[in-house]
Order: sequence, then structure tokens, then C-alpha cells
Amino acid sequence: QVQLAESGGGAVQAGGSLKLSCAVSGYPNSRNCMAWFRQVPGKEREGVAAIGSDGFTNYADSVQGRFTISQDTPKETLYLQMNSLRPEDTAMYYCGLKRGSCFPFLKQNQYNYWGQGTQVTVSS
Repeated sequence: QVQLAESGGGAVQAGGSLKLSCAVSGYPNSRNCMAWFRQVPGKEREGVAAIGSDGFTNYADSVQGRFTISQDTPKETLYLQMNSLRPEDTAMYYCGLKRGSCFPFLKQNQYNYWGQGTQVTVSS
């Protein structure tokens, strides 16, 4: 059974930093794409960043240059380093796993497994 578990969310002031983690277990195939999405109430879940098993990364324009996605393959953990946080980054953050490559990029309906989410709140 595939399980994803996010952690690391919290409350921070604008300009601050947070690092999210996502522990993955039970996925037997080494070829996959991992990604972070976020969602605020009343809006669709939007893609933030993705990383393929080959290390290729892709970012949403809104976070380019501020967020960094990475993965520790032996530890089966995905990370999202978030710097220069803004109030508009406030959302529930989810990690997702997609079989195969990351293409098409950051399309939530392409992802096969999801975590339960971790809340990030940025105050001005």
C-alpha cells in the first residue's frame, strides 16, 4: 500500500522560510514523478513544483526562484524548501506521486497517490 505523509508546515511571517517533507512508503517502482501541490478553500489544487526520478525539476512561475524541490531517494523522502514566503503562499500543501515521467507537468489529475496535506500560513 502506497502511503505519503507530509510534515513541516506551520505559521511564519512574510519573508520567512519553511521546509516541508513528504515520506513515501510502499511504492515499488523506481520510475516516478514526485510533486508538491497547494490548495486554498474554494480554489482548485495548483501545482507548485515537481521532480522526476532523473532529477529533472519543474516549478510554477509563482514560486520560481523562491522554492526548491529535492528528494532523498534512499530515504524515500521529498522536500520543498520555501524561502521568501508571501501571504499568497498560504495554503494546504500536498505531495503527490505520479507513475512514470513528470510530463504533463503539474497536472493534478495525472497523479496517482496523495498525502493528507500540511498547512502553511504566512502572515504579513
